[in-house]
Amino acid sequence: MLSNIITPLTGELGIGGLGGFLVGFAFKKVAKIVAVIAGLGMLGLGYLSTEGIIRIDQEALRLSVPGVFSSLGGFQNVAASLFTHAPFFAAFLGGLYLGLTKA
Repeated sequence: MLSNIITPLTGELGIGGLGGFLVGFAFKKVAKIVAVIAGLGMLGLGYLSTEGIIRIDQEALRLSVPGVFSSLGGFQNVAASLFTHAPFFAAFLGGLYLGLTKA
């Protein structure tokens, strides 16, 4: 009876932890590359703006930012899924943390 509970739980924890670690490790590597590219892009735009080559409409940029966050309405579905598969996601988050802190 107890093995019917422990075996699936162990599988979820193992797969979740390993998957989280791999995603965290890969995410950290990709995030560094994206941060460098984004930083260089912002630096380039700032330089082009100060030289008068381009003009950045600050007001339009400010008004467009709330629209990005309002498109994240599906968060409730994600939260419900997290609670349904809590052991997997707990192990996934633990593995994600280890993956992000590794190298």
